[in-house]
Amino acid sequence: MVSAEDLDARRAIIERSPDLRALQDRLRDRAIPVIERMPPLPEVKALLSADGGVCPADGAGLAFDPWSPERHRCPRCGAEHQGERHHRHWARFQHLWAAERAAHLACLAALSDDDAAARRAGEILGWYGERYLAFPNRDNVLGPSRLFFSTYLESIWVTRFLSAAVLLREAGRLPVDIEAAVSSVADEAANLIGEFDEGFSNRQTWHSAALLAIAVWFEDEQLADGAIQGPTGLLAHLARGFGPDGVWYEGENYHLFALQGLLTGAGWGRLAGVDLFGAEEPAERLGLALLAPARTALPDGTFPARKDARFGVSLAQPMYLELWEAGRTWLDPASDVAAALGRWLAWVYRRPAPPARGFDSYLHDAGVEAPSERTRADLSWWMLLEMDPDPLPAEEGWSPESALFESQGLAVLRSEDDARYVSLECGPVGGGHGHPDRLHLTLHAHGVHWLPDPGTGSYVARDLFWYRSTLAHNAPRLDGISQPLGDASCEAYEAGEGWSWIRGRYRQATRTVVSGSRYVLDVVEWASDGPHLLELPWHVAGTAIVTTPEDGDWQSAVLDEEHVSLPERWVGGEGDLVRIESRLVEDAPSAGARLVMHLHGADELVRAMGPGLPDRGAPAPFFLLRARGTHVRLVSVLEPVADGADPWVQAVRVEGDLVEVEHGGGTDRHGPLHDGWQVEGPDGAHLGGLRPAPLEDRPLFTAPRPTPASATVPWTAVTLPLDASSGDPHVGSRLHLDHEDQYRRSEEAYLGADEFSAQAWVAWSESGLLLSVEVTKPELVFRAQDAPPLRLDNEVEDIHSDGLQLYCRLEEQPAAGWLVVPVVGGGLRVRPVSDLAGKADAIHGGWARTDAGYRIDLSVHPEGWELLAAGDRIGFDLIVNEMLSGRERRAGQLVWSGGGGWVWLRGDRQDPARFGILELA
Repeated sequence: MVSAEDLDARRAIIERSPDLRALQDRLRDRAIPVIERMPPLPEVKALLSADGGVCPADGAGLAFDPWSPERHRCPRCGAEHQGERHHRHWARFQHLWAAERAAHLACLAALSDDDAAARRAGEILGWYGERYLAFPNRDNVLGPSRLFFSTYLESIWVTRFLSAAVLLREAGRLPVDIEAAVSSVADEAANLIGEFDEGFSNRQTWHSAALLAIAVWFEDEQLADGAIQGPTGLLAHLARGFGPDGVWYEGENYHLFALQGLLTGAGWGRLAGVDLFGAEEPAERLGLALLAPARTALPDGTFPARKDARFGVSLAQPMYLELWEAGRTWLDPASDVAAALGRWLAWVYRRPAPPARGFDSYLHDAGVEAPSERTRADLSWWMLLEMDPDPLPAEEGWSPESALFESQGLAVLRSEDDARYVSLECGPVGGGHGHPDRLHLTLHAHGVHWLPDPGTGSYVARDLFWYRSTLAHNAPRLDGISQPLGDASCEAYEAGEGWSWIRGRYRQATRTVVSGSRYVLDVVEWASDGPHLLELPWHVAGTAIVTTPEDGDWQSAVLDEEHVSLPERWVGGEGDLVRIESRLVEDAPSAGARLVMHLHGADELVRAMGPGLPDRGAPAPFFLLRARGTHVRLVSVLEPVADGADPWVQAVRVEGDLVEVEHGGGTDRHGPLHDGWQVEGPDGAHLGGLRPAPLEDRPLFTAPRPTPASATVPWTAVTLPLDASSGDPHVGSRLHLDHEDQYRRSEEAYLGADEFSAQAWVAWSESGLLLSVEVTKPELVFRAQDAPPLRLDNEVEDIHSDGLQLYCRLEEQPAAGWLVVPVVGGGLRVRPVSDLAGKADAIHGGWARTDAGYRIDLSVHPEGWELLAAGDRIGFDLIVNEMLSGRERRAGQLVWSGGGGWVWLRGDRQDPARFGILELA
């Protein structure tokens, strides 16, 4: 952002710069439709739902057209759809797009004295100024919000909204009544955003940027200081969110989003008189953060879809181009980092121009056809204020190298010409956006992404749980379940001229990846005290077939997974080596390329169908290697073959720790050494690079855990009537759920025990627990048995109802959980919690209305519990959900073990580490 004095200086700079003059002309042309007519502005709050904005025929996302509020086209099948859900989905982007257009118009007005642009920008600001407080702050998904359903969206919107207002004010073009309306919006937005601190999160960078923008508007030094230097302010995120290697802890997708929030905030900081990157250390960290996506990029110019990232997104997206354009202006132009960014930008601009995607924080190109080649003149209004006027280097000169990103635990091995890219994920899990995919292997070669990380698709679709499973990745899993969330470590890394290698460790598993000139050797090992089942999925691009010489065939098999179908196992041949070859379809780019895989050490090879890559609309086959034992070793040789070439590897032999690879140039013999890895052969090598063990295995960010809740539970011979209609419920120990620090809130704070509270009595007998819960709540809102589906997201819909969530764990047995909702007319609706053990028939009971609310009586006997005995300790938790009439989502919940904080995104889950303790007396 700029002051009135800065505007005068910027006009002179634009006049001298051909790139900026071309950008200004293009922005003027793009503004004509909005100047000629007021765009439609949504009168409704945006809604996040599973079906809004999604084609019911093929599941594709509907195209966003800012001029079509009622009719929404499917880009895949061409059908048009209407309805409230689609309209409220459209409203999400339209609110953001409208604020962008206001800033776009205000920028033109401030820099080129465009009266029509100033008037239209003021009209948009005034429209929101009149209506903002009428939008309801309720039914949110992640934080308080009026226009949207999440605070981070409100924060993005506020930065654009205030950009327009400040530009007009500094140019002397903001009417007094519009200025007052803007102040009203900014004041309320400060209250909404300021009360929801998400800690260290990509979204919090935007919260801080928005609060800083509001501070600038009101000239509030205290608010500005907190947004910049507070515990979760912009400088703290720069120092702790972006690691010493420059990579954001949640992966590349959120790296780019957090970086945009950080740079947006830095612009507001400059207007407040603070240079966020003026000191040496912040400037150095910014340079690393700007270069990190370029250093981890795949050879095709997309970023790897690690963690919750989108798959296959080009770094030539205009939003990303603007990050590097703006970021360069904060660096010393004579520095090596600035020079490298210039070379990278030149390379990216020369990539094929991808169609602009719809990002919450960038809708400048919505509804605009992609140019054949994107230039600096195709960017947004922000660049007219920020972009360096000097031209980029005429030559690309970008040549990425292999690298180990230490704090992220990402090891990347590149061939000299960058035709092959191999990476191993052997670091921290990555916070709430992390996946159970430690030791995932990625391979991109000869223009084909052979072994991808799928990232994540829609957060409101059921397949989210597939993409957040180990089975969806090229990563090992044990005993048929996803990896427990935890960190991996890099034990060895060396990138040489001929041979390179990585070794990562996750718990008892190691994965050794050795990369040569023509093939990649992969060795996965698991060692333990007892026998286990080790599985290694392979998700391979193209059409893959088994080409093992011995006769064989596929026969039906069992693979009991929610998203998996048509499992088969390979039966045939007497050897323990399987050869698989994959090719692309004939009309695909790089169609002549192949991947040949030699797989050794499995007891069983399974093939099945899974969801495939996100947003591709079709399931895809994958392979699964299975081996059982106390020490399991799976050896694979992967050879990417270029179009028109023949396979080079002829045979693979494994004997103990020795792996022989026979190829067109001779034989390579691979094996471990005490100080590294040995390759003997025509171009042999001794690879070292062993790394010290991490000093401490802990997450990047930790919070102190409260003392667990506890109760001593007596034995009883009394059996309550389980219909809750009679009898004395006061049997056993009394548990209280009536304190503010037990309440997880949504938009409203806890109103007190008279409005919402619960008392529970718990006892035990040899057959299980006996539980009676009395809930105080004046209005009861139970979700009906035959209620139509809410389709808000992929969560269980019964959480949006008055009712209970109950959790138990006896000693070292798996935790079990249930969601219990009273059925009007009689009975209970019981279902197991989604990510825990537990069966519905373990719960028996009934419910009844009371003068103060309702009562539920339950007997609880989970599967696997034998006779209970005095002295047993049971992990236990009880949660009471609160639903209010007129709402779409629950209002809050009381938690026996201690709540506090917010109810959003919790679904029916409760971390077993938070359970309290029942000690049987």
